[in-house]
Amino acid sequence: MSEMLHPATELAARLRSLTPARVGLGRSGVSLQTRDMLDFQLAHAQARDAVHAPLHGAALAAELSAIANGRVLRLHSAAADRATYLQRPDLGRRLNEASLAGLSPGPWDLVLIVADGLSAIAVERHVPPLLVQLLPRLADWRVAPLVVVEQGRVAIGDEIGSALGVQLSVVLIGERPGLSSPDSLGAYITCDPRPGRSDAERNCISNVRTEGLSYKMAAAQLEWVLCEARSRRLTGVGLKEDFRLLKEG
Repeated sequence: MSEMLHPATELAARLRSLTPARVGLGRSGVSLQTRDMLDFQLAHAQARDAVHAPLHGAALAAELSAIANGRVLRLHSAAADRATYLQRPDLGRRLNEASLAGLSPGPWDLVLIVADGLSAIAVERHVPPLLVQLLPRLADWRVAPLVVVEQGRVAIGDEIGSALGVQLSVVLIGERPGLSSPDSLGAYITCDPRPGRSDAERNCISNVRTEGLSYKMAAAQLEWVLCEARSRRLTGVGLKEDFRLLKEG
């Protein structure tokens, strides 16, 4: 006969089955149990490693080239290295001179930008399978060459989109690691990208990863936002309510 659990213990077990959050942790006196403390320290170390891990740009560009029919550009932000990037967020929002000089307007509607952000492992793990799902949905779009940016932040898509003369930009970027998700990928969509755009003028689809939003669902949501943005010529708070209803439906 199985042992009966205390109601509080049973509730905690049920909650833990529904979320990776640290709920209902046990106690040893006034302290956490050793296993929970060690688990926390491991998660913290994984998050720190994700922030500092370098992007393997050449390998990623080669993998994406096979998916995007060889149309991949490699650029770099004004942050020369990872230490500078973490200390100077402003430099991660713009390109270095050589990268900017290599861009010019073209006959494109959309540019897809891959940036390491605060989790290069998120980009390396999730961008390729996401693009496999997304690119076939963009058959009627004039898509610029795929851009891979090292030491980039979300707003770097504004400068790139403006230089290429596109109507819309999508920045696929590694999100700030959490204690249960060191490899979460986000997608930031901006209409009429140009320097000075605010976050209120973007739409964000987040938590794209194996344990979160699936690649197929993320691609569907991206397609919907892009089509609505192209039709209505806006992104950001003006699309939030419709996007919420779409997800609920």
